Amino acid sequence: MHAITIEQPGGPEALVWAEVPDPVAGEGEVLVEVAASAVNRADILQRQGFYDPPPGSSRHPGLECSGRIVAIGPGVSGWAVGDEVCALLAGGGYAERVAVPAGQLLPVPEGVDLVTAAALPEVVCTVWSNIFMIAQLRPGETVLVHGGSSGIGTMAIQLAKAIGAKVAVTAGGPEKLARCRELGADVLIDYREQDFVAELRAATDGAGADVILDIVGAKYLGRNLDALAVNGRLAVIGLQGGVKGELNLGALLAKRAAITATSLRARPLGEKAAIVAAVREHVWPLVSTGRVAPVVHAAFPMRDAAEAHRVMESSSHVGKLLLTV
Repeated sequence: MHAITIEQPGGPEALVWAEVPDPVAGEGEVLVEVAASAVNRADILQRQGFYDPPPGSSRHPGLECSGRIVAIGPGVSGWAVGDEVCALLAGGGYAERVAVPAGQLLPVPEGVDLVTAAALPEVVCTVWSNIFMIAQLRPGETVLVHGGSSGIGTMAIQLAKAIGAKVAVTAGGPEKLARCRELGADVLIDYREQDFVAELRAATDGAGADVILDIVGAKYLGRNLDALAVNGRLAVIGLQGGVKGELNLGALLAKRAAITATSLRARPLGEKAAIVAAVREHVWPLVSTGRVAPVVHAAFPMRDAAEAHRVMESSSHVGKLLLTV
């Protein structure tokens, strides 16, 4: 088969479409013929040499895909050759075929085409596990989503609105904020021009956010704490603003607040399977009825993954970037 390879870390040009050995479905796995994958920030970090795949997983980038099952490994039940699926991966999505643990498979939702389904697994599992399973966002609460126009952000807005929460977002510029408004965001904050702490307090009568989903990390740590409501929950899922920050534990204690930080890629198979099962139960009905939909900015042939990475690094997109086989 062909796949995107990374011989040496570097810029987008390090992504090379090359012939590689075919994967084989092992115990508890299925083999998927890939229709599409999607670009995530983790792929850029891997390309740059900063985020190696977990031991035993594919060395090719790509944390999600959609396609058709072409082989079933030993110990797998409930799936058949020919099933159209999308999948959460630890790697290997930038390829013509990938072996997937059966617990990380999802059926393609009704109303979503096979290619577009590749935009769903990573963002839905990330958002659902952090905002709902860990931070326990409830109807009537306020959630602040940093990077509201990103793939993660566009999904977080829709899911939070679907359960009856008030949604505040940060994004860069009026055009991106307008797209966030179209998706249901109630409070729009231009992080380039406005102080998100002040804007959030003004929009919540001084209370702040019950939940914050943060992709920035250290740069926002102190301000996120300032923006949290009493009993608030901060979920850190990205480190675009650095890895080390200073935290006022007294303020954290006074607010009876909680901070969690998670990654999805390296979690044990059982934990990933539990998240995927929860997504299938709670989110797939929303997608099938159209209340929640993937937001796709553009699709590129997989051999042109370098161009898709350039677009992501320019931050000019809204939603997901797809790679099609």
